Amino acid sequence: MERKNAWKAYSEEDLVKVENLANSYIDFISSCKTERECAAYVMETARAAGYRSLEEVRAAGQALKPGDRVYASNYDKSVMLVQIGKKPLEEGFNILGAHIDSPRLDVKQNPLYEQNDFALLDTHYYGGVKKYQWVTVPLAIHGVVVKKDGTKAQVNVGEDAADPAFCVTDLLIHLGADQLKKDGGHVVEGEDLDVLVGGRPLVVSEEDAKAAPKGSAEAMAAKEPVKAAIVKLFREKYGFDEEDLLSAELEVVPSGRARSCGFDESMVLGYGQDDRVCSYPSLIAQLQAGDLDRTAICLLVDKEEIGSVGATGMTSMFFENTVAEIMALAGEEGDLPLRRALAASNMLSSDVSAGIDPLYANAFDVKNAGMLGHGLVFNKYTGARGKSGSNDANAEYMGKIRGIMDAGNVTFHTCELGKVDQGGGGTIAYILAKYGMNVIDCGVPVLSMHAPWEVTNKADIYEALKGYSAFLQYA
Repeated sequence: MERKNAWKAYSEEDLVKVENLANSYIDFISSCKTERECAAYVMETARAAGYRSLEEVRAAGQALKPGDRVYASNYDKSVMLVQIGKKPLEEGFNILGAHIDSPRLDVKQNPLYEQNDFALLDTHYYGGVKKYQWVTVPLAIHGVVVKKDGTKAQVNVGEDAADPAFCVTDLLIHLGADQLKKDGGHVVEGEDLDVLVGGRPLVVSEEDAKAAPKGSAEAMAAKEPVKAAIVKLFREKYGFDEEDLLSAELEVVPSGRARSCGFDESMVLGYGQDDRVCSYPSLIAQLQAGDLDRTAICLLVDKEEIGSVGATGMTSMFFENTVAEIMALAGEEGDLPLRRALAASNMLSSDVSAGIDPLYANAFDVKNAGMLGHGLVFNKYTGARGKSGSNDANAEYMGKIRGIMDAGNVTFHTCELGKVDQGGGGTIAYILAKYGMNVIDCGVPVLSMHAPWEVTNKADIYEALKGYSAFLQYA
């Protein structure tokens, strides 16, 4: 079957739209590198587009009616946007669901130590990573430090040109004989992904160190002067103490802006495109939706990369509880209407798929591979080996989706995640499918997925926006 290259059909007007969307997307992934930053951006953008907080609507005792737009936040890490349609909610929703977390290095709770006159932060990698990819690249630290009184210190160091950057070091090639005998999974061990953060001691006289209060940086300088200098900097520049790291969420991510890739600037090179390359067009499609017959939902969640667990992951009750609140405010309260609404819903699990890489083409079944530049890609099923852990969409739903994409003039194709038995992966699709709703995985193909820098094609991002918009309108 022919698989069209989206670029070949674009008019000059289309090309302008492709580039404008890509530029705004590059800005988004350059400034939003954590789930908290993404959630804050989504809520701010939603409010500017006329969305109201569900908490405010509920507190005011206001009813929801067709055309109303509300959003709900889950611990500032997951966000759900809802536009009420003309039809009763019990008839179901059109749902775009993506995730806003990405593979990274998380700073441990007791992380700071000194060794050989260096200060380092101990980390624990998050999600599926090739550990060797994270050494000797410029890194930034984003996150929040929460004190005992509940106040927060925001941290974002390593992005601005005036900021210092950080790195994980590697063994020099001259001494790497034993290291290079290891397989790829052990060339760099997880416990060796510690971030270099300091190399200058705090100079304090022995007399002053003895006289200093216990626990102070000056007292610490007698035995750990480089660590002491970092502790003092934490306090004076960032407003928190070492003990406050016990209640911190600090994420180590690649430093620097995303950029256009290639001489022709047809692609995007950037961090966290799994899955922000799908969450961003999902958000824009939701915000740009006009009058709708069916209620539209854009669901952007955390923790997908580690199994969708926890209070902010898809397996939590946040989605179901929020839908119940909205139905109550729309005059359709009750467990049975809620169950009927969920079962009657349609969903696109907006997540990336593997794009075929010419350097590693033997890992793919070429005729069933995602191809960059060929538009939106649908995975009828994911999983591993014999479709283990998969949501396998119904053929009837796939047929309906084909009609919707044609109605929206969307360039799309289908794929699998590499050759059978080569590996596999999963998404949030199977979790929503438990309600009985129709779900299919649908997103943008990516090169170097889960690496610090991933590659996508600008045409595919544009087709994703078109496809998500058509789905909200026609599903």
